[in-house]
Amino acid sequence: MSLQRFFEDIVGRSLGDLARRDDPAADYLADLLTRFARTENLYPRGLRTRRLESVVESLLDIQEIWADQSPHFQPEREVALRRHIGDYTLFMTGVFQERVERMAASRYYIAEGKRAYRFVAEHRRAAAGESRAQIFRRLSDQFEAYVGVLDYTRKVYFRDHPDHPFFRLAFG
Repeated sequence: MSLQRFFEDIVGRSLGDLARRDDPAADYLADLLTRFARTENLYPRGLRTRRLESVVESLLDIQEIWADQSPHFQPEREVALRRHIGDYTLFMTGVFQERVERMAASRYYIAEGKRAYRFVAEHRRAAAGESRAQIFRRLSDQFEAYVGVLDYTRKVYFRDHPDHPFFRLAFG
């Protein structure tokens, strides 16, 4: 079974267990888990640092791309960075909730995640009403519910699957 198929299956089962069958964000959540199974996607290269390992580093990169005297002036890159902030905060608060709570960052991650997804949704809507805008708006509006879906998925379906890619990180 491919990694993508594994995550599609457990996300689908989790949503069904939680009476959220046919949730439009199911594919996005499975894709998020698949992408972040690779460390280089969870922590992409930054402009100011070797890897973006925090929300703050991502926000600093956004400032850097907007600095008109910077050699990295690329305002169009902000959308990708905002999406990453949304994805990162959703993933961390859902899959590694205890770690985020130990850092006393839960409220901050939720606020930044919602804000990031709202930014992406509005940008996509304004850029020809792209259909994915609705998914990002939904992720923003129901951020805490999707954190709960990922947390449930981890607790119910990851513990019994020591071969899944997050096992060592979450439970090792």
